[in-house]
Amino acid sequence: MSENWFKISNEDEVESPSILLFPDRIKENIRRMIALAGNVQRLRPHVKTHKLPQVIQMQVDAGISRFKCATLSEASMVAENGGKDIIIAYPLYGPAIGRLFQLKKHYPKVKFSTVVDNITQCQLIEQQAESNGMPMDVFIDLDVGMERTGIKPGKEAFELYVYLGASPWLQPRGLHIYDGHLHIPDATHREAIADAYFIEVYRLIDELKNAGMEPEELACGGTPSFPIHAKHPDRILCPGTLLLWDWRYFSQFSDLNFQHAAVLFCRVISKPGSNKLCLDLGHKAVGSEMSPPRVHLLGIPDYNMEVHSEEHMVISFEGADRFSVGDCIYGIPIHICPTMALHDWARVVTDHQAKEKWQIKARTREVIFV
Repeated sequence: MSENWFKISNEDEVESPSILLFPDRIKENIRRMIALAGNVQRLRPHVKTHKLPQVIQMQVDAGISRFKCATLSEASMVAENGGKDIIIAYPLYGPAIGRLFQLKKHYPKVKFSTVVDNITQCQLIEQQAESNGMPMDVFIDLDVGMERTGIKPGKEAFELYVYLGASPWLQPRGLHIYDGHLHIPDATHREAIADAYFIEVYRLIDELKNAGMEPEELACGGTPSFPIHAKHPDRILCPGTLLLWDWRYFSQFSDLNFQHAAVLFCRVISKPGSNKLCLDLGHKAVGSEMSPPRVHLLGIPDYNMEVHSEEHMVISFEGADRFSVGDCIYGIPIHICPTMALHDWARVVTDHQAKEKWQIKARTREVIFV
């Protein structure tokens, strides 16, 4: 790997702050994802990381047809770009339920599903299904330890699945099993925890089988648990971050071998004191829900973040005096998913030239029909 693979030769033509994307690296990450899964039929990649039609098309070209989304805007983008089977893995309420049925009508050849974790939600979807005259495929969202959404595997989950099976307007497709709490760097420990929670999941599956309601699909995990679930042929795999790969996952999970494919491009805009630089990399340009540091600056591996505000990032480190105002700096986001959602466009790098622009189309929550 070239030491300066991220640098562009036309810096003077590129505004900052910007996201630089490297298509060859994205394609390589897709290849590695498929290799780890074993075959494309086992994959249902999450699109929330990139939100890009071009990345959907790369995956479709590689034979992937199933996807997972967090928003209806993402689902619309996937349907428009070749996805055939889409889960909206987020609880829908209010007008969002009606808009899901609008998606079904607009893309009649695409299979849409959503997730449920309670009877009230099921009844709201049933009402819209009956009103629109079309049943809705649903997955039960299981809470396996994250305690964010979902229902614990057990008696109530079984009864909810029975309810789905008895409804003329809801069609149970399977179980959605997200384990975003598994951020344990040690791969053996991470796998042991996943195996432990899956004991209750398999108990629920056995009960459903005995009742003649075997789940069609187990949509499992995210990126950290991807290699764990990949060992089990009965599970469908839902990684997302690995398509662009950020610094947090790179530094935490040595068992995952993917390439950084998204880089922040910024400039020194002021020098507020000795060994201090002010960069144009504020909250509006880099995901800031994490504790500092929020970006790994290439060539500046050890720095202190003094100030981080809407448009500015002030950092301090020994040797800052060697930089001048206007100098360009590159960095890998700590968390790429919210960082992508902050930018309208990304610059595409080919042969160290950032010329083409890709619109980050699904960063909006508005459903866009093309």
